[in-house]
Amino acid sequence: MALKILFSNPPWWETQEWRRLRRLWRQGVRAGSRWPFTYLGKSSPDKFVHGDYLPYPFFMGYASSYVARETGATVHLRDSVALKESYDSYYAFIAREKYDFIFLESATPSWEHDQRVIARIHELSPHSKIVITGPVTSTQSKDILERLPVVACIQGEYEKGSVKAVNGEVGLLRHDLLSKEEMNNAPFPTMDFLGNTNYWDSNPRGQKKPQAQVWSSRGCPFKCIFCVWPATMTGNDPDGTNVRTVRHYNPDYMEAFLKEIVAKYGFKTIYFDDDTFNLGNSHVVKMCEVMERIQLPWSAMCRADTIKRESWKLMKDAGCFGVKLGFESGSQRVVDTIVNKHLDLEEAADTVRHLKELGMTVHGTFTYGLPGETKEEMKQTRSYIKSLPFDSIQESGTAEIEGTPLHTLRERGTLEKYNGAVVGKEYTRATDGNKKLQTMIKELKDA
Repeated sequence: MALKILFSNPPWWETQEWRRLRRLWRQGVRAGSRWPFTYLGKSSPDKFVHGDYLPYPFFMGYASSYVARETGATVHLRDSVALKESYDSYYAFIAREKYDFIFLESATPSWEHDQRVIARIHELSPHSKIVITGPVTSTQSKDILERLPVVACIQGEYEKGSVKAVNGEVGLLRHDLLSKEEMNNAPFPTMDFLGNTNYWDSNPRGQKKPQAQVWSSRGCPFKCIFCVWPATMTGNDPDGTNVRTVRHYNPDYMEAFLKEIVAKYGFKTIYFDDDTFNLGNSHVVKMCEVMERIQLPWSAMCRADTIKRESWKLMKDAGCFGVKLGFESGSQRVVDTIVNKHLDLEEAADTVRHLKELGMTVHGTFTYGLPGETKEEMKQTRSYIKSLPFDSIQESGTAEIEGTPLHTLRERGTLEKYNGAVVGKEYTRATDGNKKLQTMIKELKDA
């Protein structure tokens, strides 16, 4: 009899709060988010309302289809966050289905909550072998394995590690990433499950539902101090000193994948949620050729300085209506010496203006409360934002997630490549960027 395996993204509900005479639930996003956090949303337990931010659980989606192929097991994916499932509903499902293995992905912001979920799963289904994945395994695997009813912790992307666990390996399973060849011969990520058309990111502006969130690559060569996935999942670089690699999916793989999911699920827009979609003109040209054949509007997570101007126009002509661009700060010192992004802010501003001239929408992302950042530099960020024609912006408090250079900095006190980053009295450690931003509202207003 085939093993029965569940890849699970459990519910994450916190409290109810009043906003403008409405009582809203604070809900969390975990698997699929580079920076897991909580926010006040429209949905409530067992009552899904479209419009809340919902990321597709990429690593989980790829791992579930890979394990099914490699082991012959019956594999299910249940994204309770996308379903907006209540705990009662989720735990009833766990008790009823009796899985042999249950894989859970966790990160620093949700870890305290997730430990309670693990304990409850073990109570309801004691024979189920629980495996933990995600950024939390970067530093806590030893403690997890000693304290919790967990048989294995997998570091990094977890296709291969999950197969090892199903085949009986236990304990800490270290980073074992797919090669580019293996990645392009892997099955498409699982999308055939409840809630598969609920995923939504409203930015950049111009999205239509249902929205498909996809990758055309894995990894990023840049080493922003707070960024999670390139440091913990698609690499192993907690202090920002190792070489970070990028693996691209082949155009043929992407075209076949996109054609399949559009035909099956009726997606109206495609959002490329790569760490950095536009790494080099060659990849952009190839993906534009693919999207010209797919014939759907699309958008992408990009950098402002990695392609030629003519490549931006090529994207627009191929159906790209908007991009997300990471800036992090309006202070060049902060960008260079604290974030270690090495983005020329004047060049980036020119890119924003050029994209608007092309008729594309632009979403800018910024963060506050970096270690060593001054109030004056926060003010510079606010001024920089106001100077540019953004269609939308994202402002967050800098969150500290395990396995990132920021987390390592706090442990060591200094990191060579982040020579402006100082964990002093002005730095507030927080694992939830949205909550941190709320505590900084007055400070930002003054700025």
